[in-house]
Amino acid sequence: MSQSIDHHQLIKTLGRAGLIPFVLLALMVWLLVDNDLQPFVATALACYAAIIASFLGGVHWGAAWVHSEAGSSHRDEHQVPALWWGISASLLAWLGILIPILSGLVWYIAQGELSIDEVKLQAQAGLIWLGLLLIACYLIDRKLYPSAGLQHWLTLRFHLSTVAALSCFLAAGAL
Repeated sequence: MSQSIDHHQLIKTLGRAGLIPFVLLALMVWLLVDNDLQPFVATALACYAAIIASFLGGVHWGAAWVHSEAGSSHRDEHQVPALWWGISASLLAWLGILIPILSGLVWYIAQGELSIDEVKLQAQAGLIWLGLLLIACYLIDRKLYPSAGLQHWLTLRFHLSTVAALSCFLAAGAL
């Protein structure tokens, strides 16, 4: 006997579960870690945010792929932007991880040392970038989801993106 699975409910549940690292890491930056450990927790949050932004771009890539395999007649008009966004989200997320690393390296080369406050400032810049990227992912989803037949997921995407971006911004504010 096979048990029927409500895929819509499963997607909603897993999406909400995906917020746990955002919320926990943001709370840790604010409340639970020593001042000197904050940049490390912030980096963990930034890495998770980058992975999620990359995943969100991958949704577009996958939807375009499925439509092209199905022989959709409006393939070129709607799938090309989805394919471009699919790779762009990953590259922009990667940049969000590189911002603290590169700015820290430049600072270290220029000053010869790097204080914990300077490390926090660089981590803060990465989190702000990634929070803005998560908002951009949602705004692009609003534009591209309807052509992929995914518009019914926009309310969930709004809620998930709001919590994720706010987590990044709140953690950045604690640094």
